Amino acid sequence: MRRYISFPRIEGESSRQAHANLPAGTYEREIGKEGFFGPATHMYHRNPPTGWLTWEGPLRPRAFDLVKELGGEGSPWAARGVLGNAHCAVRIWRCEAAMDHLVRNGDGDDLIFVHEGAGDLYCDYGHLSVEAGDYVVLPRGTMWRLSPTMPVTALLIEATGSTYQLPDRGIVGPHAVFDPAMLDTPAIDDAFLTQQADDGPDGVWRVKVKRRGAVSTVTYPFNPLDAVGWKGDLAPVRINVRDIRPLMSHRYHLPPSAHTTFVANRFVVCTFAPRPFETDPEALKVPFFHNNDDYDEVLFYHAGDFFSRDNIKAGMLTFHPCGFTHGPHPKALTKMFQQTKPATDEYAVMLDTRDALEVMPGLEGVELASYADSWRVK
Repeated sequence: MRRYISFPRIEGESSRQAHANLPAGTYEREIGKEGFFGPATHMYHRNPPTGWLTWEGPLRPRAFDLVKELGGEGSPWAARGVLGNAHCAVRIWRCEAAMDHLVRNGDGDDLIFVHEGAGDLYCDYGHLSVEAGDYVVLPRGTMWRLSPTMPVTALLIEATGSTYQLPDRGIVGPHAVFDPAMLDTPAIDDAFLTQQADDGPDGVWRVKVKRRGAVSTVTYPFNPLDAVGWKGDLAPVRINVRDIRPLMSHRYHLPPSAHTTFVANRFVVCTFAPRPFETDPEALKVPFFHNNDDYDEVLFYHAGDFFSRDNIKAGMLTFHPCGFTHGPHPKALTKMFQQTKPATDEYAVMLDTRDALEVMPGLEGVELASYADSWRVK
């Protein structure tokens, strides 16, 4: 469709350039459709739009210390459930010892984000070494197991009924953020060939297959990871957050969608990685207040100093349901136009879902009950 020149109406005091040159003493709030891709209006307020006194009702923002009291589970199918809807499921998993069985997901592609630890992942296609900061995409139906060399804590994001793909980078081209050549695939190496001689814990190998949330077990008298070769363009891939080179603009604070890493049906996964702050003195240097009116927003904090949040540490997850305004915490607002450091120092995984997420039961002991109050000016 042709994109004709269009321009907005302007009423009262406003900036002609979003996220810069704000009228003195105002706070900008973006109201938009389709995330950050559709029509939008920028409001200019006398007070921070998050300056509420109290929060009541189920729409309140939530925060969870996901790694708190997290037990080691032998199978990802026993991992702690966090959030889910018909199109994705989020779990947190700790694997402390080599899995004594294989797993296969019949419900959709799996994305494993390794938060802590290291190990060896064996699958139909071969062997991958994994470490903290790795994303591993496992196509639906892949058989695999993990053998940690250090206890692994991982965020698991299932693309239920769909497939992970790379985003369309548009006019910046396919090599922006990361070159697809940076994606590693499993190797049929010495480690993989050696593990084929493993007869299993009791002379058999069991494969636990998940389909429609139920687990079935298939038992083999041999190690089914016995491939000697493969050819094709479907395989697991791995990339580390250190290899992601975020898009930047020194005069404009880019929206989170610029940092999209993977896309699936009805949701996207983004990565926040260290980058220089904007240098234009009139440009915002913190995330702008915005209404997430079409998407639920989830952030998992992996490492570093999370510059727009107070009292958030690595291993925590925040959940902002669709339908309310959010933005930087009060301390971050004091650095809205001038930061004390030249660059951000954070790694975080963001999930934006087009459909409402449900909080899974059993998280009461790891929830920060007062999180909604953290925006209130003390």
